[in-house]
Amino acid sequence: MSRGRDPVVAPAVVLVWAAVLLFVLYPMSRLLVLTFWNDGPTLEAVRGLLGDWTHRAALVNSLLLAILVGTAGTALGFAFALLAVRSNLPRWSERALDAVVLLPLISPPFTAAIALIFALGPRGLLSYHVFGLTNVNIYGLSGTLLSETLTYFPIAYLTLKAVLANIDATLEDSAFSLGARRWRVFATVTLPLATPGVANAFLLVSAASLADFATPLILAGTKFPVLPTQAFLQITGLYDMRGGAALCFLLLVPTLAIFAGQRRWLERRGGSFVTVTGKASAATRVKSLSPAAIVVLAAACGLVVALVLVCYLIIVAASLVRGLGADNSLSLAHYAHVFSGGLKAVRDTLFIAIVSMPLGGLFAVVLGFLVARAQFPGRRAHEFAAMINYALPGTIVGIAYLVAFNDPPLALTGTAFILVVCYVFRYSLARHARHHRRARADRSDHRGSVGEPGRPPRRHVPARGAAAGAPRIAGRHDGALHPGDDRDQRDDLLRVARLVARHCPHPGGHHQPRAGTGLGVLGPGDPARVPRRARCRPGHAATERGQPRSRGHAARRVARR
Repeated sequence: MSRGRDPVVAPAVVLVWAAVLLFVLYPMSRLLVLTFWNDGPTLEAVRGLLGDWTHRAALVNSLLLAILVGTAGTALGFAFALLAVRSNLPRWSERALDAVVLLPLISPPFTAAIALIFALGPRGLLSYHVFGLTNVNIYGLSGTLLSETLTYFPIAYLTLKAVLANIDATLEDSAFSLGARRWRVFATVTLPLATPGVANAFLLVSAASLADFATPLILAGTKFPVLPTQAFLQITGLYDMRGGAALCFLLLVPTLAIFAGQRRWLERRGGSFVTVTGKASAATRVKSLSPAAIVVLAAACGLVVALVLVCYLIIVAASLVRGLGADNSLSLAHYAHVFSGGLKAVRDTLFIAIVSMPLGGLFAVVLGFLVARAQFPGRRAHEFAAMINYALPGTIVGIAYLVAFNDPPLALTGTAFILVVCYVFRYSLARHARHHRRARADRSDHRGSVGEPGRPPRRHVPARGAAAGAPRIAGRHDGALHPGDDRDQRDDLLRVARLVARHCPHPGGHHQPRAGTGLGVLGPGDPARVPRRARCRPGHAATERGQPRSRGHAARRVARR
């Protein structure tokens, strides 16, 4: 691990701190000053907003939408994760499922909203032309909830898929062997072990819904106001910077509460559900789902997959016709407009993406190295300050940058530089979080654990039936196996086998120590040693049953044992 005396660490810490202060803490402080300072400390802006019923409704609607999307997205992601991990799907089926599920996550947020308007709107292809429904209204809470659920449930799917895949199937198999039914095994074994992942997925999906701006802007409208759209309209429509900053503060409170709750949950409960067992063998077949349950899951997930595919096919079809639903004749006029009048927007978007990608990756790697590998004062505060932009909604970050960099000497608004900086200090922190978790897992592995943070040190617990004077090999527990011990124990047994072969020079020699001696204790760093009283008696067999065996065969037998 790098120490503070490393000549590279100190300049890197200073540069990263300067960048975080300028592009993270300074915009947030300007936003708070604009909200709570008007020739002195004041709460006038916040009281004025809370006195308006529209803004109060926007706050309540944002929290309600975040809870509903978090619940629906987590349930849907859990169902997909169960189908992918616990139903023994063929490899090609699992890959196809992953590809379809990840489509909403990698596409722009407003894609699903536009597709749902084409499919389920008042004159949608499915609602009107296929099913003949005339009173369908996709706008408001229902449409926003459906669109955000389809957009953000892949976050829960990716989280819970990894959680379920890491649960050892032999635990469920052991419960089945004791006579438990599938539902009891799921309720008492699978679900408790997946509880931290479920809570983490709920918090992630809720935070993503709370920060979403594009979907409510298209589908919510005035019928269902939410805080991100109201803050944007307060600045662009009413030109009220102070009111927009106050709305951002109202959005900041529940967002930081969710972020702090997620970190506290992971720190306090993340290491409480640990399976003390080895890896599942290749022959262990997961059978926690009955055939009927697999059919039900496949049907439910199949409907969602079909809806996702229909939405994206409608997007493609709408781009190839003159007017979807009104004039379905093929035309490339839309693409001609994009590559003529909209070419500058395409070029600017690609330029910002190409520049932001390497800069964001470099910043994430440097920050992750400093936080995970270096030791310097204020390391945790450094990490928290750098993660603020990643935790906050994009609306808050954009308005904070507008407030901070709109006037000299740092007038950056209207330039590509401010967009690059905003993307680097917002989206690259996701990479830093992954690097930091991986580094913590590596350090935990080095200390002897399997990568779970906060796992207590092992205790010496003798195995059942172990003799009182039984030897311990390389500091391991007497007969007790733990996660990660298989490789170390195999190496230790091979060392013992070599010692047995070395002290049995005769081809038919048998290593038989005298009573009360044994092979001694081999610590993790101890040199190989054998008790002096251990003697080989020529002419005797090298195995327990007395059959004459070679010295190498004796070594292999001990290694296998």
